[in-house]
Amino acid sequence: MGLDYRPMTSARLAVDIGGTFTDLALERDGRRFTAKTLTTSDAPEKGVLTGVAAILADAGLAPGDVSILVHGTTLATNAVIERKGAVTALITTAGFRDVLAMGNESRYDQYDLQIRLPEPLVPRHLRLPVPERVDANGRVLLPLDEEAVRALIPTLHEHKVTSVAVGFLHSFTNGAHERRAGAILEAAGFPVTLSSDVSPEMREWERFSTAVANAYVQPLMQGYLRRLQTGLSAMGMDAPVFLMLSGGGLTTVDTACRFPIRLVESGPAGGAIFSAAIARAAGLNRVLSFDMGGTTAKICLIDDGAPQTARTFEVARIGRFKKGSGLPLRIPVIEMVEIGAGGGSLAHVDALGRIAVGPESAGAMPGPACYGRGGKEPAVTDANLVLGRYDPARFAGGTMALDADASRAALDHAVGSKMGIDAGSAAGGVIEMVDETMANAARIHAIESGKAFADRTVIAFGGGGPVHACRVAEKIGASRIMIPPGAGVGSAIGFLRAPVGYEVVRSLYQRLGKFDVAAVNELLEDMTREAMTVVDAGRFGAPVRAVRTAFMRYVGQGHEIPVRLSDRAIEAGDASGIRASFDAEYSRFYDRPVPGSDVEVMSFAVAVATETLVHDEPAPPTIAAGPARTQAVQDPVTGEIADWPVHDRNTMPAGTTLAGPAIIAEDETSTLVGALWTASIDDHGIIILSRETAA
Repeated sequence: MGLDYRPMTSARLAVDIGGTFTDLALERDGRRFTAKTLTTSDAPEKGVLTGVAAILADAGLAPGDVSILVHGTTLATNAVIERKGAVTALITTAGFRDVLAMGNESRYDQYDLQIRLPEPLVPRHLRLPVPERVDANGRVLLPLDEEAVRALIPTLHEHKVTSVAVGFLHSFTNGAHERRAGAILEAAGFPVTLSSDVSPEMREWERFSTAVANAYVQPLMQGYLRRLQTGLSAMGMDAPVFLMLSGGGLTTVDTACRFPIRLVESGPAGGAIFSAAIARAAGLNRVLSFDMGGTTAKICLIDDGAPQTARTFEVARIGRFKKGSGLPLRIPVIEMVEIGAGGGSLAHVDALGRIAVGPESAGAMPGPACYGRGGKEPAVTDANLVLGRYDPARFAGGTMALDADASRAALDHAVGSKMGIDAGSAAGGVIEMVDETMANAARIHAIESGKAFADRTVIAFGGGGPVHACRVAEKIGASRIMIPPGAGVGSAIGFLRAPVGYEVVRSLYQRLGKFDVAAVNELLEDMTREAMTVVDAGRFGAPVRAVRTAFMRYVGQGHEIPVRLSDRAIEAGDASGIRASFDAEYSRFYDRPVPGSDVEVMSFAVAVATETLVHDEPAPPTIAAGPARTQAVQDPVTGEIADWPVHDRNTMPAGTTLAGPAIIAEDETSTLVGALWTASIDDHGIIILSRETAA
């Protein structure tokens, strides 16, 4: 997708660090190699380097043969969720130290009298005010008290602060005070994040929260990325390294070190890019992307070959599936719902005597009980193994053997003995609960987006997606599923389909009735230059495109909608055309415009990216073979045990068709073909699962 313009004989490598597994995908000359290795959470670069060495050996390549490495990770997200970031302070305008705690004073559950709100990442004693004031138009009302900033340095040292965020009121219109305060703090040896750099938009709560989160994860991410670069260099790999952004583009290591908060959804974003590329190639306009990994499941709606995007994101939600219960981040993201329902999600019996699954995960260490690494609590992987849905000898490409007896013992202890059922029934209950959790999250996401599942194709991938896809599809009413080649490492493959890109957002208040064309053009040109500076570092001579957007609303409304602007410079007579575009877009959202009301522009965005190129997918096998063997599988719904045929995906050429129930096994995952489903292999090696809706 428009990022590698070196000779095609060079290899392109992608690495995705998840909570349980680190996935790798390597492509060269129309061939693809994939690998999984356990994530080394204490030092993530160790697992990456181990996996890189393994996949290069499998491909028969040397480190110097790699032309580009694309990387995505959930490390930043996990650091915020687990509260394992840096000791962070916030320097803010006097009188506004409690903005982080007050938020916008909304309640995500109006009827919960004991409601819990997310704790700010910075405690109150480290939210430090200084005298300064800038008004909403950028005029200085009170100069920055520089001595007050210097006076805070002993306090920062006393509390062992290792990272500082600076967020002043209205700094999105004039960041001079933030820059000066930042310079003083940097001279004292502190890494600094400025809110006017990381999120230069109005709404101080979201802006301060984003700046604080960036400062909170910056030392961790910067240290990891620099160690990874050193390790890759030591093994002889001099290829440029790019990071997957939450918005679906790629950026340089230097930019990622400066703005690591933009990486919070980098792994899941790769999966959405993967699904979108498949949807475009297949000519599908309505798709549901279903990515189930070791720790979480991610669901994303894709229309017309593009995933939904948003400008805000919540991390570390307290209320499950409830908007407003997390810490707000104002960054470009691919919009999706993320559920604590993965292969490592732990099962237990709750206080009401019901089977519950997640969101706690066994992770890579100790992992599910069947890993034999000290885990005693049963996970979804244990339940799948007990039901016969995995091959214990081929799990993760055969790199680790699974212990089914340990899974049975864990399920019996944590679930079966407490409910008076055997381990098989307990496993069936766990699988049914996790499938319903994922289906329910998909329903809520679709409702919140104003969309339905009718006629949507489910694209399932990740280590667990193909295993659970049929049952989840049945629950949401979908009748067609696609399992692409390399599904077990789909997010990593998606990294290789992403363009090098960067988006810049800035606020500049304008009313269309008094539109300052010169000021807007100057702003857009400056934003384009800033984005191009990032993109140029990795474009390899590829052509680029710039998309310019205005975020607009009727005067007095509380929220904006995006409106695409033309690529040329704005002219004096364009305000009426922009108004017409806004009215049309508003009508698409809300059925009708609001006549007689003026329109205001709150902010502008410029997204620059390399053009998307088509990459040849590896050809499917040409030699056919029947099922290698049969395997006893227990249906989690009926409890019946039957012998299912097990087919090797590598021996299923295009045109192969089989009726369920059956298992199609490959190195990184297994596809379960349900009893009511039929599987076929298309010309691109994709498994197409279909069922009659009436069934």
